[in-house]
Amino acid sequence: MENKEILQSQQWRKFQEAVGRKTHFVENDAFSASIIEHVLPIVGKYFYSPRGPVISNFQFPISNEIQNPNDKIKNGMWGLIELGKKENAGWIRVEPESDQMLEMIKENISEKVVKAPHNMQPKEVFVLDISKDVETLLNEMKPKTRYNIKLAIKHNVLVRAISNFQFPISNQYVEIFLKLTKEMAARQGIVAHPEEYYRKMIETLPEEMLKIYVAEFEGKIIAANLVLFFENTATYLHGASSNDNRNVMAPFLLQWQAILEAKERGCTRYDFGGIKTVNSDNSWEGITNFKLGFSPNTKSIEFPGSYDIIINPRKYAVYRGLQRAKAFAVKFKK
Repeated sequence: MENKEILQSQQWRKFQEAVGRKTHFVENDAFSASIIEHVLPIVGKYFYSPRGPVISNFQFPISNEIQNPNDKIKNGMWGLIELGKKENAGWIRVEPESDQMLEMIKENISEKVVKAPHNMQPKEVFVLDISKDVETLLNEMKPKTRYNIKLAIKHNVLVRAISNFQFPISNQYVEIFLKLTKEMAARQGIVAHPEEYYRKMIETLPEEMLKIYVAEFEGKIIAANLVLFFENTATYLHGASSNDNRNVMAPFLLQWQAILEAKERGCTRYDFGGIKTVNSDNSWEGITNFKLGFSPNTKSIEFPGSYDIIINPRKYAVYRGLQRAKAFAVKFKK
């Protein structure tokens, strides 16, 4: 079964295995689920299917000899749940593409399905249609975004793209990316992935799939982006920038150069990743405004979020109890 989602791909499973997680895969010709095992203290393991399972829209011919597609989905879900039981997982966390798919999952299993205490992936993502010509893409930007790209060019910001990470010079760029990631995390008060996570991603994913874009100003690298190419989509995975020279607007030019290269490679979509326009608490205001500046009239894609299929009710009750206690402790500290 063809799969267009990087988080459901064999390459992503290989990367997850490189960072020490066990993975599984369940499929038939109407259903597939790429699974990553997570292990928690006290309650043990649970399964997680990022942006999955994937249910095909393929319409089967009407014939008594050919199984109904709904039966294929039921069989796929049964196989997934049986695997979870066999591996002693307490629950399976899924992320259906739509509310309709969520209902389809609920209808085809007897286990209880509940909203997860938090979403593993952004509930809302911003994806730009880059099949349009360059002039149209520029015209559809906010004037300020277009201006900032031109400003970075005027300041002679130089953008380089690195994909072969075997050479010493490429390794230097990797180290700079990691340094900038730490610097930005400290500035914004956020927790970044550990360095080893990024190193394993760079080591494991095929060379043609992953690129680091760096922006250089007056001989110093001041910003870097990690962009992943898969099928018809380029995905902006992670970005980092220095505390210095922020006035030259390097991040705008970095994104624009990645978009132009994605077009050259035949991609039709540029996935900027998560934003928050619905029920926003302003914590994502800056990053949301930055991304939307590239096409303010493009509607974001909203997912139902993460849901848990409960396999072991006792384990799941303990897990939710621990989650509530943790949330209370955090609130109490404030």
